[in-house]
Order: sequence, then C-alpha cells, then structure tokens
Amino acid sequence: MRVIAGELKGKKLASPKGRGIRPTSERTREAVFNILGDRVRGAAVLELFAGTGAFSIEALSRGAASAVMIERSREALDLIARNLAACRLAGRARVIRWDITLGLDCLRSLPDRFDLAFLDPPYRQGALGPTLQHLLACGCLADGARVVIEHDPQAPLPDESSRLRLTDRRKYGKALVSFFTYVL
Repeated sequence: MRVIAGELKGKKLASPKGRGIRPTSERTREAVFNILGDRVRGAAVLELFAGTGAFSIEALSRGAASAVMIERSREALDLIARNLAACRLAGRARVIRWDITLGLDCLRSLPDRFDLAFLDPPYRQGALGPTLQHLLACGCLADGARVVIEHDPQAPLPDESSRLRLTDRRKYGKALVSFFTYVL
C-alpha cells in the first residue's frame, strides 16, 4: 500500500496483517481522489473508521490543511501512528481513539468544521446508519462538505430528506463508493 499522488507520492504505508482491518485498495482510493479533484486542497478532513489512515494521508499529501482520524482498534491506531510518523505528518493530523457507534461527542470540542469526510465502516455490522446519524447530529460538517462513504452495496443510505445529497456513486469490486454533499 502506498500514497498515490502529491508531495508523498510513492511513499509506502504500513499495512495490516490478517483480516481484522480492510484497507481500501489503491485503485479505489485513486478513483475517489480523482473525482474529488481540487476540493481536497486546503480542506479540513475527517476520517471515521480510519484503519491505516490512508485516506487522510492521501488527502494531506494532496494539499489538505489538516486531518482528524477516529478509530477504535488498537492495531489500527498503531498502524496510523506508524504511517503518520513515516510520512512526517503528525503535526497536521490528530488521531482520536473512540467508538464511533456510540456517538461523535469527541468532535464537539474541535473549533473547526470539516470540509471533507471519509467513512469506511465495517461491512455487515449495521454501523453505517448510526454513524451517519451521529455525524449529522454532531454539527462538525461545514456547509457544502463532501462526505465519501465506502460501503457494502446492501447497506441502507440516507434518504433524500436528510442533509446529505447523493451526488455520485461508483462500484469498485464488491464495494460501492457514494459521494454526498452536506447541506445546512
């Protein structure tokens, strides 16, 4: 696994051993960032279920201003710390150990709103719906923020009455990636 573009292009990232963490493929990550284009530059990024931190690191490499990564797994937190250190990005990133399914109160004390959010919850565990509810309830998204969700095709997504408007959807292997715009 490596950084695809930007100032850290080609930098190798530590990968998980075993199947406890399911990192997004390089091909999918590259496609997502191609779709986002210039929206990444200068953005405040939030990554939920961060795993290896690859989405945040890729965003920072492409010019994002800052990143906050939230993860519960000790193994994943260790990978994120190793990857941030190897890429010398610790000063632009914050890592929070937190169980997202219980809420996102850990974000309430942060002064900034996020322009870009990545979600990659575990498949078939019912975490996507509650996570989206928590994300909308915490008030941490800027108006017009992009929310990118990698998910199981069977997972229910927000309906049109929510503040998230579906703008694009792509299939990569067994995963769907849905792109939303947050509207106040």
